[in-house]
Amino acid sequence: MSGTGYRVDVRRMDEFSAADLYALLKLRVDVFVVEQKCPYNEIDGKDPEALHLRLLEGDELIAAARIFAPAGPEKPSKIGRVVVSPDHRGKRLGESLMREAVHQCEDRFPAHPIALSAQSHLERFYRSFGFAPVSEEYLEDGIPHVDMVRQVAHAT
Repeated sequence: MSGTGYRVDVRRMDEFSAADLYALLKLRVDVFVVEQKCPYNEIDGKDPEALHLRLLEGDELIAAARIFAPAGPEKPSKIGRVVVSPDHRGKRLGESLMREAVHQCEDRFPAHPIALSAQSHLERFYRSFGFAPVSEEYLEDGIPHVDMVRQVAHAT
């Protein structure tokens, strides 16, 4: 447990208990499908290939994201499904979650940039972590998005 009141857990889907997997999928559906009124295929078949980053307060899931390894030597790692529990908003957990996600990507895939598809209204938030837009705005499941990339951090 960190001094911030949460602990970080990173694992593959097949390492989850049924209850932990249920909590993760329920949080994502509650936010991305129900709260955002966006009926789409949340269970998209990509979870088995992802690393799942979770912030936990005790046994309670308070935030989560998916991380994907680069698809090839010149490809970026990817962060997605960034979500904070509605019951825990206002605690800057989104910032904590993104710091952890970027750290995991840099630690595991150091020679690769990091990509994400951001909801357009969150572009400034992701810019604060070094991401820059690399596409025009587009609609994904009826929500405006923009592709963003964070270039490889080089030691000086």
